[in-house]
Amino acid sequence: MFNMDNVSLDFGGGAGVFDLNLSLPHGAILGMIGPSGCGKTTTIRLLNGIYGPTSGEVRVFDKNPAKFLDVEKARIGYIPQHFILYPTLTAEENLHFMGGIYGMSTRERGEKIPTLLEFVDMFDARNRLASKLSGGMKRRLMLASALLHDPDFIIADEPTAGIDPILRARIWENFRALRDQGKTLLVATQYVGEAAYCDQVAVMRRGRLVTVDTPTGLRRQAMGGEVIHLQVEKGQVAKCERILGKLPKVSRVERLPDETDGLFVYVQDAGKELPHLLTVLREQAVKTPKKAEPYLPAFDEVFVRLIHKAEDNQSLEVAL
Repeated sequence: MFNMDNVSLDFGGGAGVFDLNLSLPHGAILGMIGPSGCGKTTTIRLLNGIYGPTSGEVRVFDKNPAKFLDVEKARIGYIPQHFILYPTLTAEENLHFMGGIYGMSTRERGEKIPTLLEFVDMFDARNRLASKLSGGMKRRLMLASALLHDPDFIIADEPTAGIDPILRARIWENFRALRDQGKTLLVATQYVGEAAYCDQVAVMRRGRLVTVDTPTGLRRQAMGGEVIHLQVEKGQVAKCERILGKLPKVSRVERLPDETDGLFVYVQDAGKELPHLLTVLREQAVKTPKKAEPYLPAFDEVFVRLIHKAEDNQSLEVAL
């Protein structure tokens, strides 16, 4: 759907985005995750042709987006960060207005708008003024307006910002349904936990990509493999640490500061190695652990670990 090859847009003074290498296949969701000011919106504006790069190449539909014709622009559905529809029009009137911009006939709009309002769960609010809609409903109305002309590529900039978790989950249900219909989506968000909903995740920091991977791959990167969480008898923690640390498939064993009986055992494949670890402990006369299961860190922890790794690597490069 798009390719960014060594793309930079330098605003000066360290602001901008730098050395972006990013692509997205058809029919997938790419989540772009990072704190405010990290370059997510700038990256989006490069993709929709609002900005041009100072170096590198941006290709969307295998073409420079800054040179798009109207027919190519219509293949993109864009949900900007802020609500931009008319507050004095109803939800349905706003959709008719947007359809008119795209050259849709009254009949075409009349056929599509009710279905879209149902899709975003706003049919009952169709006659409500946009100024009277809640923040979550405004976001969903923006989504409906971006889908009205049936685009191939949907770009959403912070579509769940400032709304409650229930509505965020509902919007992501819409996104996954669109993906399953064959649409391609790029979703920028500050909510790290939303990485779980994506097929690929790009983590950004200070205008640069930290990494791009699947949600599972991000966990493996952050933890240095997969992790088994054990809780053993307090008197056997040191013995377990010593026994497991000698195993060839164990990269390291770590005591947990908030669990006096807890250990993290780092391996490449937790599901495969867990039965073997339990067998070894049993053979060494260790009591059966109270807990023995693969550990899946929350994405907040994953994000923090990835950022710390990036900072450590940068410090090492500066030192060298």
